[in-house]
Amino acid sequence: MSTVLEPRSKSMPPHVAPTAPAGVRSDWSRAEVDALFALPFMDLVFRAASVHRAHCDPNQVQVSTLLSIKTGACPEDCAYCPQSARYDTGLKAEKLMPLAEVVAKAKLAQASGATRFCMGAAWRAPKDKEIAQVAAMVREVKSLGLETCCTLGMLSKPQADALKDAGLDYYNHNLDTGASHYGDIITTRTYQDRLDTLAAVREAGMKVCCGGIVGMGETTAQRAELLHTLATMAVHPESVPVNELVAVPGTPLADAAKLDPFDFVRTIAVARILMPRAHVRLSAGRATMDDALQALCFLAGANSIFYGEKLLTTGNPDTAADQALFARLGIRAEGVFEERVETCAGHDDHPQAEPGHAAR
Repeated sequence: MSTVLEPRSKSMPPHVAPTAPAGVRSDWSRAEVDALFALPFMDLVFRAASVHRAHCDPNQVQVSTLLSIKTGACPEDCAYCPQSARYDTGLKAEKLMPLAEVVAKAKLAQASGATRFCMGAAWRAPKDKEIAQVAAMVREVKSLGLETCCTLGMLSKPQADALKDAGLDYYNHNLDTGASHYGDIITTRTYQDRLDTLAAVREAGMKVCCGGIVGMGETTAQRAELLHTLATMAVHPESVPVNELVAVPGTPLADAAKLDPFDFVRTIAVARILMPRAHVRLSAGRATMDDALQALCFLAGANSIFYGEKLLTTGNPDTAADQALFARLGIRAEGVFEERVETCAGHDDHPQAEPGHAAR
């Protein structure tokens, strides 16, 4: 039996980074990742499901709830985002939510079955006084027995340290897309800016939540580029959200072509093969996915969802629908800080056959 990497102990010097678990690769080549995307669909899903069963309980899904604690009026120009002040999407900007309201929302999420509470604020980069306010929220939510996560924009190293000291478990900062497509989606911060924030989070000793969005006009090669970047990090992100674009009227991507559902499943499957011990999260876009498609994503290796009727500003399946789907599929929610079962201990490399060949 093995466990997910835990945050660095308080006794560990701040400059010491965690190491990857034995048997997990960070040396994938682009050619290998491209070859995975090129596999016949059935072979790819079979291989991903085999990797998933070798490293995780295939009938267990981690459940998070996401709350927007500060909405809209963001100065960034992310082409997908209704919270940008540059676009007229009808979204009403709201100031930072009071502490008591955040705690009340966290209690409701916990009562409905969530084990991780994620707090998101539409900032380019928070001010130090805002970090102090969020740190107070983290302490209170953590005291309830929930895992905590924040997504607040770019962080400095001292800000990351302050959040870690408050007890923050995860920090979310998505790369969004492959580096070659990034400039077509965002111009107000660079790819390196995002990587620098991730480095600050790692150095502070927090777990990383980092993924992207598919369906933004990127090519298959650019999806491979994104996953290759994540999978060649010295330590893989512990959570990898895979979002399908929610095309919001008023944003530049409002008329983006709908992604082929099988291409979405392919992305889930390749992420699972490359990052076998990560929580691969089925994230934005679930509201328009039927139960069969979601079940196929779970088969391909997704083992985390956002739970609750709303993400930051867009819709999500209601909790009753998710509970019914879990019951039909025989899926149970992962407990907070629960150990994850490795069903093929000692055989980490078995499912990782050469790209182009299904696992046996």
